[in-house]
Amino acid sequence: MTAATPPIVLIFGPADPTGSDGLPADAVTCARMGCHGLAAITAITVQDTAVMEEVHSISPELLDDQARCLLEDMPVQAIKVGGLYSAECASAVAQIAADYSQVPLVLHLGHRTPLPADAAAQDDADDLLAATLELVLPQADVVVVEHARLAQWLSDGTLEIGEATSAAHAMVGAGAKWVLALGSPLRPGHAVNLLVGPEGSTTNWPWQAPPDRSSDSGGLLATTLAACLAQGMEVPAAVEKSLTLADAAVAASFLPGMGRRIANRRLS
Repeated sequence: MTAATPPIVLIFGPADPTGSDGLPADAVTCARMGCHGLAAITAITVQDTAVMEEVHSISPELLDDQARCLLEDMPVQAIKVGGLYSAECASAVAQIAADYSQVPLVLHLGHRTPLPADAAAQDDADDLLAATLELVLPQADVVVVEHARLAQWLSDGTLEIGEATSAAHAMVGAGAKWVLALGSPLRPGHAVNLLVGPEGSTTNWPWQAPPDRSSDSGGLLATTLAACLAQGMEVPAAVEKSLTLADAAVAASFLPGMGRRIANRRLS
Protein backbone atom coordinates (compact mmCIF):
# COMPACT_ATOMS: atom_id res chain seq x y z
CA MET A 1 0.00 0.00 0.00
CA THR A 2 1.31 3.45 -0.92
CA ALA A 3 1.33 5.94 1.98
CA ALA A 4 -0.40 9.29 1.56
CA THR A 5 1.89 12.13 0.46
CA PRO A 6 2.39 14.66 3.27
CA PRO A 7 2.04 18.40 2.52
CA ILE A 8 5.15 19.65 0.70
CA VAL A 9 7.01 22.86 1.59
CA LEU A 10 9.69 24.38 -0.65
CA ILE A 11 12.35 26.24 1.33
CA PHE A 12 14.69 28.86 -0.13
CA GLY A 13 17.59 29.26 2.26
CA PRO A 14 21.28 28.74 2.99
CA ALA A 15 22.95 25.49 3.96
CA ASP A 16 23.85 26.28 7.57
CA PRO A 17 26.40 23.75 8.88
CA THR A 18 25.50 24.44 12.54
CA GLY A 19 21.89 23.33 12.04
CA SER A 20 20.65 26.43 13.87
CA ASP A 21 18.81 28.02 10.94
CA GLY A 22 18.31 27.55 7.21
CA LEU A 23 18.95 24.04 5.96
CA PRO A 24 18.96 21.36 7.36
CA ALA A 25 17.21 22.89 10.39
CA ASP A 26 14.12 23.82 8.36
CA ALA A 27 13.83 20.25 7.08
CA VAL A 28 13.67 19.05 10.69
CA THR A 29 10.93 21.58 11.44
CA CYS A 30 8.92 20.48 8.40
CA ALA A 31 9.17 16.84 9.44
CA ARG A 32 8.06 17.61 13.00
CA MET A 33 5.08 19.50 11.54
CA GLY A 34 4.05 16.51 9.42
CA CYS A 35 5.31 18.02 6.16
CA HIS A 36 8.01 17.12 3.67
CA GLY A 37 10.61 19.83 3.07
CA LEU A 38 12.25 20.54 -0.29
CA ALA A 39 15.37 22.68 -0.58
CA ALA A 40 16.43 25.37 -3.03
CA ILE A 41 19.83 26.31 -1.60
CA THR A 42 20.62 30.01 -1.82
CA ALA A 43 24.13 29.88 -0.34
CA ILE A 44 26.68 27.75 1.46
CA THR A 45 28.00 29.32 4.66
CA VAL A 46 31.19 28.83 6.64
CA GLN A 47 30.27 29.42 10.27
CA ASP A 48 30.08 28.12 13.80
CA THR A 49 27.63 29.04 16.54
CA ALA A 50 29.50 32.28 17.23
CA VAL A 51 30.57 33.73 13.88
CA MET A 52 29.56 33.55 10.25
CA GLU A 53 32.90 33.77 8.45
CA GLU A 54 31.97 33.35 4.79
CA VAL A 55 28.92 33.19 2.53
CA HIS A 56 29.19 31.61 -0.91
CA SER A 57 26.05 32.67 -2.75
CA ILE A 58 24.52 30.40 -5.37
CA SER A 59 24.14 31.94 -8.82
CA PRO A 60 20.61 33.09 -9.71
CA GLU A 61 20.58 30.69 -12.66
CA LEU A 62 21.36 27.70 -10.46
CA LEU A 63 18.83 28.82 -7.84
CA ASP A 64 16.15 29.15 -10.51
CA ASP A 65 17.00 25.69 -11.90
CA GLN A 66 16.83 24.08 -8.46
CA ALA A 67 13.42 25.53 -7.64
CA ARG A 68 11.73 25.00 -11.00
CA CYS A 69 12.96 21.42 -11.24
CA LEU A 70 11.20 20.70 -7.93
CA LEU A 71 8.07 22.73 -8.65
CA GLU A 72 7.54 21.01 -11.98
CA ASP A 73 7.87 17.57 -10.36
CA MET A 74 5.93 17.78 -7.09
CA PRO A 75 2.80 19.58 -5.83
CA VAL A 76 4.16 22.22 -3.45
CA GLN A 77 1.61 23.50 -0.92
CA ALA A 78 3.70 26.35 0.58
CA ILE A 79 6.96 28.22 0.03
CA LYS A 80 9.26 29.70 2.67
CA VAL A 81 11.89 32.26 1.60
CA GLY A 82 14.71 32.73 4.07
CA GLY A 83 18.25 33.93 3.47
CA LEU A 84 18.94 35.52 0.08
CA TYR A 85 22.41 36.87 -0.62
CA SER A 86 22.28 38.82 -3.88
CA ALA A 87 19.85 41.16 -5.58
CA GLU A 88 19.90 38.88 -8.62
CA CYS A 89 18.80 35.90 -6.51
CA ALA A 90 16.02 38.00 -4.98
CA SER A 91 14.84 38.83 -8.50
CA ALA A 92 14.91 35.13 -9.48
CA VAL A 93 12.85 34.16 -6.42
CA ALA A 94 10.35 36.93 -7.13
CA GLN A 95 9.82 35.63 -10.67
CA ILE A 96 9.34 32.07 -9.43
CA ALA A 97 6.84 33.28 -6.83
CA ALA A 98 4.94 35.20 -9.50
CA ASP A 99 4.78 32.11 -11.71
CA TYR A 100 3.42 30.06 -8.77
CA SER A 101 1.29 32.77 -7.19
CA GLN A 102 -1.33 30.22 -6.12
CA VAL A 103 1.15 28.76 -3.60
CA PRO A 104 1.23 30.55 -0.20
CA LEU A 105 4.61 32.20 0.41
CA VAL A 106 6.14 33.11 3.78
CA LEU A 107 9.01 35.62 3.63
CA HIS A 108 11.41 35.88 6.58
CA LEU A 109 13.26 39.19 6.64
CA GLY A 110 16.29 39.64 8.82
CA HIS A 111 18.37 36.47 8.50
CA ARG A 112 21.89 36.43 9.92
CA THR A 113 24.62 37.76 7.61
CA PRO A 114 28.25 38.86 8.03
CA LEU A 115 28.81 42.57 8.54
CA PRO A 116 29.84 44.30 5.28
CA ALA A 117 33.64 44.45 5.09
CA ASP A 118 33.84 47.53 2.87
CA ALA A 119 31.81 50.08 0.90
CA ALA A 120 31.30 47.72 -2.02
CA ALA A 121 29.91 45.01 0.27
CA GLN A 122 27.62 47.58 1.89
CA ASP A 123 26.34 48.61 -1.55
CA ASP A 124 25.62 44.96 -2.37
CA ALA A 125 23.73 44.56 0.93
CA ASP A 126 21.70 47.70 0.22
CA ASP A 127 20.87 46.46 -3.30
CA LEU A 128 19.78 43.08 -1.90
CA LEU A 129 17.48 44.65 0.67
CA ALA A 130 15.98 46.99 -1.91
CA ALA A 131 15.34 44.11 -4.34
CA THR A 132 13.80 41.99 -1.59
CA LEU A 133 11.44 44.75 -0.48
CA GLU A 134 10.51 45.81 -4.01
CA LEU A 135 10.27 42.42 -5.73
CA VAL A 136 9.79 39.60 -3.22
CA LEU A 137 7.71 41.32 -0.54
CA PRO A 138 4.74 42.01 -2.88
CA GLN A 139 4.60 38.25 -3.61
CA ALA A 140 4.39 37.30 0.07
CA ASP A 141 1.30 36.02 1.81
CA VAL A 142 2.99 36.54 5.19
CA VAL A 143 6.13 38.52 6.05
CA VAL A 144 7.89 37.66 9.33
CA VAL A 145 10.21 40.38 10.63
CA GLU A 146 11.50 41.66 13.95
CA HIS A 147 10.28 45.09 15.00
CA ALA A 148 13.90 46.07 15.73
CA ARG A 149 14.76 45.67 12.06
CA LEU A 150 11.75 47.68 10.97
CA ALA A 151 12.85 50.45 13.33
CA GLN A 152 16.38 50.32 11.89
CA TRP A 153 15.10 50.53 8.32
CA LEU A 154 12.88 53.47 9.24
CA SER A 155 15.75 55.32 10.90
CA ASP A 156 18.12 54.92 7.95
CA GLY A 157 15.48 55.74 5.34
CA THR A 158 15.31 52.26 3.79
CA LEU A 159 11.62 52.05 4.66
CA GLU A 160 9.13 54.90 4.57
CA ILE A 161 5.70 54.59 6.16
CA GLY A 162 4.12 57.69 4.61
CA GLU A 163 0.59 57.89 5.97
CA ALA A 164 0.58 54.30 7.26
CA THR A 165 -0.01 53.66 10.96
CA SER A 166 3.23 51.69 11.36
CA ALA A 167 6.05 50.09 9.39
CA ALA A 168 4.12 46.80 9.37
CA HIS A 169 1.08 48.58 7.93
CA ALA A 170 3.37 50.15 5.29
CA MET A 171 4.53 46.67 4.24
CA VAL A 172 0.92 45.60 3.78
CA GLY A 173 0.45 48.71 1.69
CA ALA A 174 3.49 47.66 -0.38
CA GLY A 175 1.79 44.41 -1.35
CA ALA A 176 2.25 41.84 1.43
CA LYS A 177 -1.05 40.27 2.45
CA TRP A 178 -0.06 39.88 6.12
CA VAL A 179 2.91 41.09 8.20
CA LEU A 180 3.96 39.60 11.52
CA ALA A 181 6.19 42.07 13.42
CA LEU A 182 7.92 40.34 16.34
CA GLY A 183 8.52 42.28 19.55
CA SER A 184 6.48 45.33 18.62
CA PRO A 185 6.12 47.87 21.46
CA LEU A 186 2.54 48.18 22.68
CA ARG A 187 3.24 50.46 25.63
CA PRO A 188 6.37 51.23 27.68
CA GLY A 189 7.86 48.00 28.95
CA HIS A 190 5.39 45.79 27.10
CA ALA A 191 5.89 44.24 23.65
CA VAL A 192 3.73 41.98 21.49
CA ASN A 193 3.88 39.98 18.31
CA LEU A 194 1.73 42.11 16.00
CA LEU A 195 -0.08 40.65 12.99
CA VAL A 196 -1.29 43.21 10.46
CA GLY A 197 -3.60 42.01 7.74
CA PRO A 198 -5.95 43.12 4.99
CA GLU A 199 -7.47 46.58 5.41
CA GLY A 200 -5.15 47.24 8.35
CA SER A 201 -6.70 44.66 10.66
CA THR A 202 -4.51 43.83 13.66
CA THR A 203 -4.15 40.98 16.14
CA ASN A 204 -1.46 40.61 18.77
CA TRP A 205 -0.04 37.96 21.06
CA PRO A 206 2.34 38.33 24.01
CA TRP A 207 6.03 38.53 23.14
CA GLN A 208 8.64 36.95 25.38
CA ALA A 209 12.29 37.95 25.20
CA PRO A 210 14.38 34.92 24.13
CA PRO A 211 17.08 33.56 26.43
CA ASP A 212 20.49 35.22 26.29
CA ARG A 213 22.71 34.23 23.36
CA SER A 214 19.76 32.81 21.42
CA SER A 215 19.79 32.49 17.65
CA ASP A 216 17.17 34.43 15.71
CA SER A 217 13.86 32.61 16.10
CA GLY A 218 12.24 34.27 13.08
CA GLY A 219 13.42 31.61 10.65
CA LEU A 220 12.03 28.82 12.83
CA LEU A 221 8.74 30.66 13.16
CA ALA A 222 8.50 31.32 9.41
CA THR A 223 9.09 27.65 8.58
CA THR A 224 6.51 26.50 11.13
CA LEU A 225 4.06 28.99 9.67
CA ALA A 226 4.70 27.77 6.12
CA ALA A 227 4.03 24.19 7.28
CA CYS A 228 0.73 25.27 8.84
CA LEU A 229 -0.31 27.03 5.63
CA ALA A 230 0.65 23.93 3.63
CA GLN A 231 -1.85 22.02 5.75
CA GLY A 232 -4.59 24.46 4.81
CA MET A 233 -4.80 26.59 7.95
CA GLU A 234 -5.94 30.22 7.73
CA VAL A 235 -3.26 32.82 8.46
CA PRO A 236 -4.36 34.06 11.94
CA ALA A 237 -4.79 30.53 13.28
CA ALA A 238 -1.51 29.42 11.65
CA VAL A 239 0.34 32.36 13.22
CA GLU A 240 -1.07 31.62 16.68
CA LYS A 241 -0.06 27.95 16.49
CA SER A 242 3.38 28.80 15.07
CA LEU A 243 4.12 31.32 17.82
CA THR A 244 3.26 28.76 20.49
CA LEU A 245 5.46 26.09 18.94
CA ALA A 246 8.37 28.42 18.21
CA ASP A 247 8.30 29.88 21.75
CA ALA A 248 8.46 26.36 23.20
CA ALA A 249 11.39 25.42 20.97
CA VAL A 250 13.30 28.59 21.90
CA ALA A 251 12.58 28.14 25.61
CA ALA A 252 14.09 24.65 25.37
CA SER A 253 17.13 25.83 23.40
CA PHE A 254 20.53 24.32 24.10
CA LEU A 255 24.11 25.61 24.02
CA PRO A 256 26.29 23.12 22.12
CA GLY A 257 29.21 25.41 21.36
CA MET A 258 30.86 28.67 22.37
CA GLY A 259 28.43 30.98 20.60
CA ARG A 260 24.66 31.17 20.27
CA ARG A 261 22.01 28.89 21.67
CA ILE A 262 20.11 26.67 19.19
CA ALA A 263 16.35 26.24 19.37
CA ASN A 264 15.23 22.69 20.11
CA ARG A 265 13.32 22.02 16.91
CA ARG A 266 12.37 18.53 18.02
CA LEU A 267 9.70 20.26 20.10
CA SER A 268 8.15 22.03 17.07
